[in-house]
Amino acid sequence: MNTRQAQLDALDRLLTIMDELRAQCPWDKKQTMQTLRHLTIEETYELGDAILENDLDEVKKELGDLLLHIIFYAKIGSETKNFDIADVANGICEKLINRHPHIYGDVKVENEMEVQQNWEKIKLKEGKKSVLEGVPTSLPALVKANRIQDKVAGVGFDWEEPQQVFQKVSEELSELQHEVELGNKDRMESEFGDVLFSMINYARFLEINPENALERTNKKFIKRFQYLEGKAKEAGKSLKDMTLAEMDIFWEEAKQL
Repeated sequence: MNTRQAQLDALDRLLTIMDELRAQCPWDKKQTMQTLRHLTIEETYELGDAILENDLDEVKKELGDLLLHIIFYAKIGSETKNFDIADVANGICEKLINRHPHIYGDVKVENEMEVQQNWEKIKLKEGKKSVLEGVPTSLPALVKANRIQDKVAGVGFDWEEPQQVFQKVSEELSELQHEVELGNKDRMESEFGDVLFSMINYARFLEINPENALERTNKKFIKRFQYLEGKAKEAGKSLKDMTLAEMDIFWEEAKQL
């Protein structure tokens, strides 16, 4: 691995290149924080895909793309004299020191949960009006639900045992079924959301990331369905002309791969 000096030299090289591109490249000169925003979101999802695939070479490349975006935003901030990369780095350093009094102060903690509880208490002392204030409104609903549950658990609003959460899942499923029988679409949607929320909570107790779990299933389904498509093509058939029983034969084959 590279030495600390080599790491610092690489960051300095990137800062220099960013200066040059911002001064000389027509595309880079035109960019604003607003035009970069959607690109940054895309890069973040690409990093997420690489992590799920456990493709470490791709993770390295995507981290580079994200690092470029951070440097880019800091460069724009320096041009407007609002902040530069040193302000960004020092800001996060101060936050980390302040929120880890068990490392940089005299606070004692026994486990990860106590660290999380201290973290949320410190954020409230910093002026946050709610522990949920830091949950971005634009997060996808599944990810947002997970973050909400993490945050309220950090201040003690939580179940005690996984079995309690599973019972809640069963309760919400029963309530959903009741609304399905009544046929009220609005109530069905509400109860379906409650089922999903409780399932995400249960995943947290099982120490499973629900976003990762669902994406894993998405990838598995895609792989199996594409196998089914391939087998149908080999047989000279179209899926729409096949019976479910015929398709199920190939589907079961795909499950064995």
